[in-house]
Amino acid sequence: MSIPAAPLTTPNAWLGEELQDRSDWIEVLSAADIAELRDALKAARATGRDIYDWTRKDFPLPGLGPRIAGWLAELEHGRGFILLRGFPVAEYSKEDCAGVYWGLGLHMGRAISQNTDGDLLGHVRDTGVDPKTYGVRLYKTRAEQDFHTDAADVIGLFCLRAAKAGGVSRIVSSVSIFNEMLRQRPDLVPALFQSFPFDTQGQHRPGERAWFPLQLCRFTDGQLQTFFVPWYIRESQQHADAPRLTPAQEGVIAFIEKTANDPCFYLDMHFEPGDIQFLKNASVLHKRTEYEDFDEPDMKRHLLRLWLVDPIFSGGDELLRKGVERIADTVASQVKLEQSN
Repeated sequence: MSIPAAPLTTPNAWLGEELQDRSDWIEVLSAADIAELRDALKAARATGRDIYDWTRKDFPLPGLGPRIAGWLAELEHGRGFILLRGFPVAEYSKEDCAGVYWGLGLHMGRAISQNTDGDLLGHVRDTGVDPKTYGVRLYKTRAEQDFHTDAADVIGLFCLRAAKAGGVSRIVSSVSIFNEMLRQRPDLVPALFQSFPFDTQGQHRPGERAWFPLQLCRFTDGQLQTFFVPWYIRESQQHADAPRLTPAQEGVIAFIEKTANDPCFYLDMHFEPGDIQFLKNASVLHKRTEYEDFDEPDMKRHLLRLWLVDPIFSGGDELLRKGVERIADTVASQVKLEQSN
């Protein structure tokens, strides 16, 4: 598909200011929904299998099934995001909350690895690491994460505990940003479809290059698909073998960041315990504001994260759908080989 000269009018071209005071993007779980999730958890636990060995059949959701299909359709063909609200996390253990979330995820896709440790169910919380250290994933800190995408087709977050202050989930339509670039800076639009270098943040195997090339934007089946992690792009420039960014590419990054942070464009979600957010990675950029945490360990902000792939998402990038390769075993084998020589 050639680059369009007119703005895109798909449902995922929304403006945050038009949605902020509306609630039609929120799905409230009913008492019946919660009971079905509870019963499915009991059924899955009764199999005696590890949580990661469960199948959809082990976690039956006959009543929620049609609703889940609707949620997936909204992610793929609608606005590209939903927020589920009302799961009573205070009545469940952390382990049972994780089981419910994992089981729900089984009905929405296949989980892929989020880091080199091979984590399929991630924990988003402050671990005390320095956010300025190279290779530190910002979800392990309290620092602000500016607008970006992750890998996979669907990105999911389940709030177990909210922050004392801050930690707002802020999302923006990458399609609306594209439309704004068409309007304000059409000269930059061609650069969106060029290959950009992305730093691997050290998450590559020994002997492989420390950056990878990927287009920021492309069209698949008529839909605009975007992958954007600005600090990965900028940090790629520390590698001598990575292509240098052109002025147009630097202009693209700056324009996306400026537009995404315009209050007219973004939508804020103030997570409450029990909220579950699902985003379509290719059409929604997300951000997390800096937050203040509680001192008490049992009250600190804690979210669970899923990266899901699903065959209904026609625009998924095959490289991103592989997730982050587990390299711990590879690295250990390499060190052992070097020590033996």
